Amino acid sequence: MSRADRRSILAFSAMTALALAAAVILSLRDSGEAAIPTASPAAIPVSASDWGLSFPTEGEAPVGNASPAELRKYDTYYLGDTSQKVIYLTFDCGYENGYTERILDALKKHNAPAAFFVVGHMIESAPDIVRRMADEGHIVGNHTFHHPDMSSISRQSAFQEELESLAALYQQTTGRPLSRFYRPPQGKYSVENLKQAQALGYKTIFWSLAYVDWNTDNQPTAEQAYAKLLPRIHDGAVVLLHSTSRTNAEILDELLSKWEAMGYTFRSLEELSGNI
Repeated sequence: MSRADRRSILAFSAMTALALAAAVILSLRDSGEAAIPTASPAAIPVSASDWGLSFPTEGEAPVGNASPAELRKYDTYYLGDTSQKVIYLTFDCGYENGYTERILDALKKHNAPAAFFVVGHMIESAPDIVRRMADEGHIVGNHTFHHPDMSSISRQSAFQEELESLAALYQQTTGRPLSRFYRPPQGKYSVENLKQAQALGYKTIFWSLAYVDWNTDNQPTAEQAYAKLLPRIHDGAVVLLHSTSRTNAEILDELLSKWEAMGYTFRSLEELSGNI
């Protein structure tokens, strides 16, 4: 083999390795679990990024790309008390896809409080369902009016408009004030965003467990969902699910039963910040 051939093979191998690494990172990011270093959480500062997680040990709390201590400076949370077998259920609601009422039925059956992060379209197109969320004691949180990439918004006035216009629509629709919990669309954020939300009196809520449930054209099977959600559940988990998911509607009753059998109880986000 000539020297030129060896160089070509080495170059091809290097390109292949880079491509595989990129594919892994994209796969993790698509699932809401972006690849990040597995250093001690205390060593990870807040940074402009997509929210992401790594799971060094299944069944234990994951490492976020910002530490709980750093996030707390901005009234931001992704994890509850890891000394208690407690789960905080949260749902992102971009639009009504015919499944939210079944999800509400399962929550009611288990007496499980949840937080629903809604956008303007959800309130406008499904006001009765949004009112039911509030009537049954769930938190309705702010997921912005238009669901933009909030990390690209630097002006406080523009950031405030996205949140306050949603809050005004909710108040007009339900006669209640919107809760002051905020979730950035797609988990895209910057430190400036966290400060902006804090200045408006909001707590920013990320998550410590999610899976690929948002793709309505390629829904996971129940077995695939359980394979992610059961071994990775952990004490103090903030679970992100999407209300547009057919799979979530079909499995939620049984999923909650399985978590209960593992010793978990469900609590409201109202209790999260006061317990850590």
